[in-house]
Amino acid sequence: MTTPELKVSIAYASDKGIKEDNEDFFGSLIPQDSQLIYKGITAAIADGMSGSDAGKEASHCCVVSFLTDYYSTPDSWSVKQAGQKILSATNSWLYSQGHNRYDSSKGMVSTLSILILKSTTAHIFHIGDSRIYRLRKGRFEQITRDHRIWVSKEKNYLNRAMGIEPRLEVDYKSLPLETGDLFLMTTDGVHDFIDEKTISQHLQDSEDLNSMAAKLLHQCIINKSDDNLTCQLIRVDSLPEAKEDEIIRRHANLPFPPPLTPGMIIDNYLIEAELHASNRTQIYQAFDTKNNLRVILKTPSILYDDDTHYIEHFLHEEWAGKRIHHENVLKVLATDRQKSCIYYVTEFIEGQTLRQWLASNPKPYISDVRKIVEQIAKGLRAFHRMEMLHQDLKPENIMLTQQGVIKIIDFGSVKIAGIAEITPLDNDSDDNILGTFNYSAPEYFLGQQGTVKSDQFSLAVISYEMINGGLPFGVDMLEKPNANKLAKLNYVPSFHKNTMVPLWIDGALKKATSINPSLRYDNLSEFLYDLSTPNPKFLTAKEAIPLIERNPLLFWKGLSALLLLTNFFLLYIVAKT
Repeated sequence: MTTPELKVSIAYASDKGIKEDNEDFFGSLIPQDSQLIYKGITAAIADGMSGSDAGKEASHCCVVSFLTDYYSTPDSWSVKQAGQKILSATNSWLYSQGHNRYDSSKGMVSTLSILILKSTTAHIFHIGDSRIYRLRKGRFEQITRDHRIWVSKEKNYLNRAMGIEPRLEVDYKSLPLETGDLFLMTTDGVHDFIDEKTISQHLQDSEDLNSMAAKLLHQCIINKSDDNLTCQLIRVDSLPEAKEDEIIRRHANLPFPPPLTPGMIIDNYLIEAELHASNRTQIYQAFDTKNNLRVILKTPSILYDDDTHYIEHFLHEEWAGKRIHHENVLKVLATDRQKSCIYYVTEFIEGQTLRQWLASNPKPYISDVRKIVEQIAKGLRAFHRMEMLHQDLKPENIMLTQQGVIKIIDFGSVKIAGIAEITPLDNDSDDNILGTFNYSAPEYFLGQQGTVKSDQFSLAVISYEMINGGLPFGVDMLEKPNANKLAKLNYVPSFHKNTMVPLWIDGALKKATSINPSLRYDNLSEFLYDLSTPNPKFLTAKEAIPLIERNPLLFWKGLSALLLLTNFFLLYIVAKT
C-alpha cells in the first residue's frame, strides 16, 4: 500500500492582449523527494505596474527570485519565515535599482501573489492587485485583498506593491487544504474584465485545466480587456496524511538496538562504555573502527519501541542536530553507512557538564559566569537562526570542554518550525512538558507556544544559579503550576543569596526571568549587554528597595547603634535632671 502524498495539477495561460509587450510573469515549481515534504509546491504570479519604467523586469525578478531562493532556505524554517525573508530582500533590491537606474519610486514595481502548498496547508503571500481565488465544493471566493485605492470611478492607484517602498508590508495567511481544492491566480487584465460568477461557471464546466485557462482568457478578450492577461490554475489531487513525516517512514522498519555493553560492535562502532542511561535514552562512548574516531552513540529506550510519538521525537533530534553547525552546539555526525537499527552519532566531548562545574565552583567570579553565558547565548542564537527552539536548556544539557568551550547538547525537546508545519509535535500540553520544571519557561505550563523568549528564560535561570547558587524563585518550580500559582511566585533578589552581586546585574536577571514573557528582553543580545554594562533603570531601583531587604545585617547593626545612642542620650538627660 502506497503512502498518500501531496499531488497537484497545474495549468496556465498568458497573453499580451492589446499591449505591445506582456509585462505579466508567472511560474510554478513541484520539487522532488525531501523538498516536496519540507518546502512544498510553489506557484507565483506577478504584474509589472503600468507606468513603471521596468515593470516587466520587476515582475520577472519577483517570480524567478522567489522560486529560486525559497528552495535554498533552511528546511527548519517555517514557510512564513522563509517567504518574508526572501520578499524583503527582493523588495529592497527592486527599490534600490528603481532609484539608482531610473531615479524614480516607480522604477521597478510589480504586484506579486504567491501560493505555497506544504503538507496539508496552503500559505499565501500577497501584495498589490493580482489575485488568488479558491473554488471548494462549488463555493468560489477571493482569498487575497487588493491593495488599490480608488479615488473616483475612473481614477485609482496601487498603494502597496513590490519595489515601491523601502519597507515591505506583505499580506500573509495560511489555510487548511482539502483534496479537490482549485486555486486560480490572475492578473487584473483577467479579473477586471470577468465577474466571479462567470469565472466560477468556467471552472466547473470541465475537468481539463488547460481548457479552463484558455476559456477564461478568451472570455476576457471578448469582454475587451485592455491589459495583459494571465491566469494560473492549481488543483489539489491528493494530500498526505496529517501526521505523515518522511523521517518516520524512512526509519519505520528499523528495529530498536539491543542493550549495548562494552566490547559489542554495531555498524563498525565498538562500544567502550555506557556514559548515561535513563528510562528514555542511553548514551555510549564508542570507537568508530571505520574512521578511527572516538564518538558518542545515543540510542532510544526499548521501553518505547511501540510509541510512534517517542520515535518521532528521537528521530527529530538527529534531524535538528545535523542542520546546526556552530562551535557552541554539539555536532551530530553524518552517517556514512547503512544503519541496522535506530541510533545517531555525535562528536565525543572531553569535559564536564555545567552541573559538574557548578559543584566544583560554588562561588565563581561573575566575569567567568559572563563568559559561559555569552557562549551559551551564541549557541542558542544558532538554534534561533534556524527557527528552532531548544526548550530544555539546563546545566545538565551544557558541556564545558577541557579547552573551556561551551557546547549545548541534547536535542530531544527541540521544536523545529518547518517540521511543525508538516507534523506538529504535541509538546505544548501540561502533561507533556518536554523541558525540566525548574528551567522551563512558565508559558509552557499554561499550554502556550514557546518563543525565543522561552529559551531566554531558561538561560537567565542558569545565569542566576551560577551567580547565586540557587533558583530565582527560591524553591523548585511548582508541579503543574496554573496561572494563579505562577502569579504568586516572587523573584528572590540576588542580595539575599550573594551580597556581592551588583544591583544592575540582578536587575537584568530579574527582567529575563519575568513570569510574563512580554516583560523579558526582546533579544538575547540585550540581556547579555545588561549583564556586562550597568543599566541606569536598574540602578535607580535601588532607592525603592528597603535597606532591610538589601542588607539585613547592616540594617540591624544600624538599628542597634541607633538604639544604643538613644539610650545614652536618655541617660544623659536623666543625669542632668
